Amino acid sequence: MTEIEPADPESVTGSTTAVIRRGLAAIPQIRQGLALTVVLALLGGIGRLAVPVLIQQVIDSGLSTGHISGSRLLALGTLAGLVVAITAVINWASLARLAIASERALYDLRVRAFSHVHRLSVAYHSAEARGKLVSRVTSDVETLSMFLQWGGIAWLVNGAIMLAALAGMAFYDITLTAVTLVLTVPLLLLVRMVVGRLGPAHTAVRVRVAELLTVISETIQGTAVIRAYGVVDPSLRRTRATIHRWRDSRIRAGYLGGLLFSLADLFAVIIVVGVVAVGLAFGPSTGHTAGELVAFILLVTLFLAPITEFTQVIDFTQSAVAGWRRVLALLDVAEDIAEPADGRQLPPDPPAVVVENVVFGYPGAGVTLHDVSFEVPAGRQVVLVGATGSGKTTLTKLIARLADPDRGRILIGGVDVREIATESLRSRLVVVPQEPFLFDTTVQENVRYGRPSATRAEIEQAFRELGAEAFLAGLPHGLDTPVGQRGESLSAGQRQLVALARAHIAGPACLILDEATSAVDPEIELTLIEALRRLTAGRTSVTVAHRLAVAERADEVIVLDGGRLVERGRHDELLAADGAYAGLYHDWRQATADSARA
Repeated sequence: MTEIEPADPESVTGSTTAVIRRGLAAIPQIRQGLALTVVLALLGGIGRLAVPVLIQQVIDSGLSTGHISGSRLLALGTLAGLVVAITAVINWASLARLAIASERALYDLRVRAFSHVHRLSVAYHSAEARGKLVSRVTSDVETLSMFLQWGGIAWLVNGAIMLAALAGMAFYDITLTAVTLVLTVPLLLLVRMVVGRLGPAHTAVRVRVAELLTVISETIQGTAVIRAYGVVDPSLRRTRATIHRWRDSRIRAGYLGGLLFSLADLFAVIIVVGVVAVGLAFGPSTGHTAGELVAFILLVTLFLAPITEFTQVIDFTQSAVAGWRRVLALLDVAEDIAEPADGRQLPPDPPAVVVENVVFGYPGAGVTLHDVSFEVPAGRQVVLVGATGSGKTTLTKLIARLADPDRGRILIGGVDVREIATESLRSRLVVVPQEPFLFDTTVQENVRYGRPSATRAEIEQAFRELGAEAFLAGLPHGLDTPVGQRGESLSAGQRQLVALARAHIAGPACLILDEATSAVDPEIELTLIEALRRLTAGRTSVTVAHRLAVAERADEVIVLDGGRLVERGRHDELLAADGAYAGLYHDWRQATADSARA
């Protein structure tokens, strides 16, 4: 059985640095022009030294002697102002460059993650909750956006400021610089200890966000069912419990982040007091002027300010790394539906479909199909029947290559589906599910998904060719009628007609149909049956039948039971054999009669 694991946030292991390194490798756009951005940030950091140096000059040149030349003060002030202005422009340039590079990189990451999700098989999607996938492509990437635009900038700019301040401190007094660094070591050790707990805390937050999105999405989409069965309170309890877990995880992360900030503030005071005490105690003996000591203290403050901010940046970084782990874990999921290196093209004629010794199972669900083999001749209509869970829909998904068999193979037009170019397969083979998905737009735009270049006249012609022109005329705005989210403005039968028109306009040579006339209004059922007849005429088709009246008109009926092919033949032949199909057919007729009497 194919082992396809859902994207586990813990599957990308390693330190924060290792995850960031992997993440940056995944978005090379962020590295383009990064060298110049770093140089600009360093120049901006050096420019911050202008004010302490100016104050030192003013104190030593005039305040300590009681006299300062006005022209000298003006010259120093003008020079400092010019340096500050240039520094501001340089800082703006470095921030703008990093912000632009970040957005370009994250745009590419979002597109890659979204595309990757669509390249994964139905087996993967069956194992992974939709809300969690949405979380990875949206909120998890958003944490990276905020980090790269603010956290990444803070690391770059503040790092440059600290290096420049440290160089200035060393220039004034190497001993006091050593005192500053020694007093900083305990803070760094405590920060490292807290950060070790902060990473898992933020990972837990991202996991809870995904759970919350899943629960809220299911609850909103299932509103009608929840109300119909009177289970509003249990649904609210489930949602409330999920929100509570999310809240608790955020409180835990916030507690640790607040601890980081408090430690930084505490040590900032301790370090400044220590430097002032040492400076005042030994300053006269070392020959330092008052201005030099003041400048040094200002540089210490300049050096410590980024450390205080870094505690917030570290908190933010851990949140981003937690999101990054989850996005990378998604991208690490192997594409189990691989595009063939030299994909073959299908001819335009209706192809034969051959299923050879196919075995398949969903992850964690056991084997669904057991050694199934049959052939659908070109241009013939075959119907799959069987009890619920017999593997009918799974088999059609394998034929359409929404997943690959664990063993065996499927041939279309004599070519293994794994060797057919995806574009050719999708253009020549179309799937119409039992519950067709319609997008929240108009009837016309939903049909146009079948062939984006289709004109309005061609779409109207598609409905006429299916015998559904009366349905189209009955819509309030014709082709321009909005269908609502997931097509909820239309009835089940109307949604199916739109899906059939979408399939028809695509012009496929082969059709996979999950027949859906069992739950529609009687007035539209005949229209649907006629549309299905016209759609399949002259095309190879495999139909999953829920109402066995469809099987009566098929060229061949294939009966599945427990994932095994147990019977095949024409309708009348299988009835005469009095086997599994005959039992299904008699049960269906009895249920239909009982329903009619009721």
